[in-house]
Amino acid sequence: MLPATALYAGLAGLYFVWLSTRVIKARRVHRVALGTTHRLVERAARAHGNFAEYVPLALLLMALAEANGLPGWALHALGVALLAGRALHAHGIAQEPEVFRWRVLGTSLTFTVIGALSAALLGLALAGL
Repeated sequence: MLPATALYAGLAGLYFVWLSTRVIKARRVHRVALGTTHRLVERAARAHGNFAEYVPLALLLMALAEANGLPGWALHALGVALLAGRALHAHGIAQEPEVFRWRVLGTSLTFTVIGALSAALLGLALAGL
């Protein structure tokens, strides 16, 4: 079992559905059936797309780290940072005008989580050789 990863995967899944409904709502309001021809539809779609691009890799790394013995406190700290980073990024990119500080902070948190999990996995793998 991977309870920490399961927790953050479940929370991420719910947030993904929420981001998806924002895209659907923006498409309906701005009457954009396909594509992102309206700036607010583009913003909603990119917040959703960025989430879809980064979260699966982070969760995979988290699952591998958990399976290889990374302590629970580290997994929870990284899981919270991942979700916070994606939420800050989505908030920043959805604003008109865009609030770059939230977008940059969100991206930085996400990259920190992916980098920390990658480094932890390398350490755990080398220790097990």
